[in-house]
Amino acid sequence: MDMSASGLPFDDVRRLFDLMPGPDEEAVAAVKTRDADLTKPAGSLGRLEDMVEWLAAWQGKAPPEVRRPVVCVFAGNHGVVKHGVSPYPQSVTREMLENFAAGGAAINQICAAYDLGFKVFDLALDLPTGDITQEPALDEKACVATMAFGMESVAGGTDLLCLGEMGIGNTTSAAAIYAALYGGPVARWVGRGTGLDDTGLARKRTIVEQALATHAGHLDDPLEVLRRLGGREAAAVAGAILAARLQRIPVILDGYVVTAAAAVLKALDPRALDHCLAGHRSAEGAHGEVLERLGLEPVLDLGMRLGEGTGAALAAGVVKAAVAVHTGMATFEQAKVARGPTS
Repeated sequence: MDMSASGLPFDDVRRLFDLMPGPDEEAVAAVKTRDADLTKPAGSLGRLEDMVEWLAAWQGKAPPEVRRPVVCVFAGNHGVVKHGVSPYPQSVTREMLENFAAGGAAINQICAAYDLGFKVFDLALDLPTGDITQEPALDEKACVATMAFGMESVAGGTDLLCLGEMGIGNTTSAAAIYAALYGGPVARWVGRGTGLDDTGLARKRTIVEQALATHAGHLDDPLEVLRRLGGREAAAVAGAILAARLQRIPVILDGYVVTAAAAVLKALDPRALDHCLAGHRSAEGAHGEVLERLGLEPVLDLGMRLGEGTGAALAAGVVKAAVAVHTGMATFEQAKVARGPTS
């Protein structure tokens, strides 16, 4: 990846939001019509039925399909790590990428279990972002270039995009984004990340407070929040979410860090996440509160906080099952089953 590549200025990024398509209501109506004929009481499959409608709305076809699902994990390093915000050294980011390549990570096993494609993107790991307590994480050119890279990652074709991340120190960056967007005490947004003790947690809170103070006066613009406090992972995820919308690809978001990138887009345009599903509620920080603010109801709540796209991938298995039920179930006529009064 050439991090010196020029990209669109922020104003042109904002103009992309005007191109976002809306849901395909005809596809949704067709899904509802078929659902009413399936051999079950109306509404008896709960959110599985909603998921099929959601897929149809954003793929623009009925019935929807999940034939080429893919998990994309973006990995970056953070200058703020030098302040001891994680119990793990920065070198672990690259080591984990090697583990992904060898098939040894949790996400590899989940993708294999649910037959999901898997891609990992190295976002200039040897060039950590700026220390957000002293300077912006990225300049505007680098931020936009990284967003553009995230947009390009969607190329190649998929019908369901699951987004994940890897990067030592990135929960600090995500907490700073939330604090900048939503305000309130920093302690509300800062969690233990990869396992900080009480001393480490207090230090992490102090670092986020310092970052907010350094960039005070520049955080009214969500894109400035992204470039000043975010990481390359967040910028790439934001680009991928936007590109997926423009290409009518439904998206499943992973946890705390991925949702921070999504929150930036939502702050720019309230429609920006309509094509997104929250894969799970992370145990990290105030992720549940963030999801409520974004109007997203998680598919799963398993006490997970690993990252790597694991929550999104597990949710993709549920979505695949929902589509299989919708397309594979017999109708009342086919099965010669009598309709009940509530069917």
